[in-house]
Amino acid sequence: MKKQNKQKNKSELTAKDIVINNVFTYFNAIFAVIAVLLIIAGSYRSLTFLPVVIANSLIGIVQQLRARSVLNKLSLLSRSTYCVTRDGKQLSLASEELLAGDIITLEAGQQIPADATVIDGLIAANESLLTGEADEIEKTAQAQLLSGSFVVSGSCTALLTHVGEDCYAARLQAKAKEVREKPSEMIHDINLIVRIAGIVIIPIGCLLFYQAFFVNGYLFKASVESMVGAIIGMIPEGLYLLVTVALALSALRLAQNKVLLHDMRSTETLARIDVLCVDKTGTITDNNMQVVELFDQAGTTVKEKNVPASDLLARYVATVPDANATMEAVRAWLPQAAALDASTVMPFSSKNKYSQVDLTDRSVLRFGAPEFVLDAQTYAACEAAIAQRAALGQRVLVFAQAQEEAAYEPLLFVSLINGLRPNVTETFAWFGQQEVRVMVISGDNPQTVSKIACQVEIPHADQYVNASDLADEDFVDAVSKYTVFGRVKPEQKKQIVEALKAQGLRVAMTGDGVNDILAMKEADCSIAMGTGSDAARQAAQVVILDDDFSHMKQIISEGRRDINNLLRSATLFLYKNIFSMLLATCAILFAWVYPLKPSQVSLVSMFNIGVPAFLLAMEQNNKKQHGRFIYEALARAIPAALTSFCAIAALVALAPWVGVSQTDVGVGSTFLLSVAGFMVLFELSRPFNAWHTFIFVGCVAGFIGTAIFLSDLFAITAISWDATILTSVIAGVEVIAMLCLNWFGAFAHKHCKFLQ
Repeated sequence: MKKQNKQKNKSELTAKDIVINNVFTYFNAIFAVIAVLLIIAGSYRSLTFLPVVIANSLIGIVQQLRARSVLNKLSLLSRSTYCVTRDGKQLSLASEELLAGDIITLEAGQQIPADATVIDGLIAANESLLTGEADEIEKTAQAQLLSGSFVVSGSCTALLTHVGEDCYAARLQAKAKEVREKPSEMIHDINLIVRIAGIVIIPIGCLLFYQAFFVNGYLFKASVESMVGAIIGMIPEGLYLLVTVALALSALRLAQNKVLLHDMRSTETLARIDVLCVDKTGTITDNNMQVVELFDQAGTTVKEKNVPASDLLARYVATVPDANATMEAVRAWLPQAAALDASTVMPFSSKNKYSQVDLTDRSVLRFGAPEFVLDAQTYAACEAAIAQRAALGQRVLVFAQAQEEAAYEPLLFVSLINGLRPNVTETFAWFGQQEVRVMVISGDNPQTVSKIACQVEIPHADQYVNASDLADEDFVDAVSKYTVFGRVKPEQKKQIVEALKAQGLRVAMTGDGVNDILAMKEADCSIAMGTGSDAARQAAQVVILDDDFSHMKQIISEGRRDINNLLRSATLFLYKNIFSMLLATCAILFAWVYPLKPSQVSLVSMFNIGVPAFLLAMEQNNKKQHGRFIYEALARAIPAALTSFCAIAALVALAPWVGVSQTDVGVGSTFLLSVAGFMVLFELSRPFNAWHTFIFVGCVAGFIGTAIFLSDLFAITAISWDATILTSVIAGVEVIAMLCLNWFGAFAHKHCKFLQ
């Protein structure tokens, strides 16, 4: 049985993987251990954290499975298919259905799905995704094709020799097909928080138990409760789950609008972009190209389609194998004709900007960009006619002929135009409002591109440059000066992206053709159109399947929703984690028993963190975040954590002096912890709207109601008059301190560069 062209996609999670990742986690293992310890100690009331842990895992599993189902269905719509000859039959098959020994037809824009040998035809292949070399390589009969590379121009038939895991690309980890494992800033910072918490809780927990049981001589039950109360406070049990669920839901919402994410983290990257680089054709304009007119060197319209020059052009387009939108439009405009008697045919190349046919009479025909086909003197003679069409947003190509070594003489000019995509003007206006600079990078005439960009009201679109006039060292200055780049070669698109990134800017690149892939690969995030080339779709992190560019607004909005809402949630979690770590350390140093019981920590966590974090994560939020995620979260969490720590430490220290019992200290500490927590929630809820008011008031009411009606379950007992007065006084000081620290934090955030 022949081997199929299937490769293991390491980035795709199975249903089994999702269940395992949500159930068998490091922190769930810790929760299991402390649950066993509490059961052994007979402290069943302290197990109130278990329903939350179980619910977290179930929510994560359900949401990820739901998102996976939708994304898998959507992925089927974006699969690349190939024309295959198998057992004498013509078939259209997806890449993973191909077998060794199949004969496939490859055309420009397609990615080579498996290692193969060219049987017939001529193509130019780009192997940059595998070898890093950007040069196009000509492949003739018997040449070897590597999977993961893509066809730049031409067409051929090829015999598949190695498929699946045996391919060259598979041995190089299939760079063109795999999601790049490049953690985003937010994911990196959240992983850092989780790792630090995971490292410190074990030694702190052990020291707390040792101090309570062996040093202070407390009973096993009290010692376990003390240790568990501190550990639960330090575990960010819902933070990582919240990230996973938020990203999965964003991917789900986008999938329902025909946007496929190859990497769910790409929404965060897009949300932070400073510059969006777009190609003209396929992004601003649609792929339906039409011929406007044929004209001669003087700019006079050639009305007859059967003049000698147009007849020769008709035979030329019947000879070259190009199947791009430009050539199809020219073929549709001209009458069908017989192919030329050619000795050599060179398909169109983005690198050369023209196609070429060598005739048997030793003359040569070229069709492409006038600047690249004609010499300077000839181009100057017809520049006025070209500029006149370019000013109207038309694309101009020249059909020229040369005798042996002589210069090319223009026979005919062809002007074409694309229609604008719907809603692009509104979309680019939205980008301006969101502090995102738009740059247009195209292989077309810069004046033409500028005119089109001006039509869709891209800011500063009148500032354009011909990239062929720029040296490599000029791009750093050019990206600051110009908005429109014309006559850009594929490797120059990559240079533009590199120049922008060198200025510390985050860059996204959209494209639909193989000439965009180098720049897409270099950008922080890449977006491809659904009707674009197979290679572009495979290389992109985001694919807009229905070609509706206005979806970019939703993609970026989803990313900003995730960042802003998870920032608020991370602040709430960090507040509890930092406070618990400080108080546990202080308890170890001063031989205290940790004052809070596990059930009391669970009560505060539920209404200060868990419920508001999930409810706030549902809200739309388009604000662009400029600061580093972890710095923002720490700047908001540290004032409250320090205040709570000092307040509860003061309560523990003063309690023996006024005769307050250990039980009353635990209840008082619960209320002091919740006061600071609700002040954090109050700050995060500003500016208040109906949803924020509902969350804040609902959480305060829920906390009070639970403390009253479920007091036994959460160890909230009546406290003495002395304990009430002491707790109230400390709470008042705590509120004043929180207000002062919040003001100082806002001032520091505004004036400290590293926080911005």
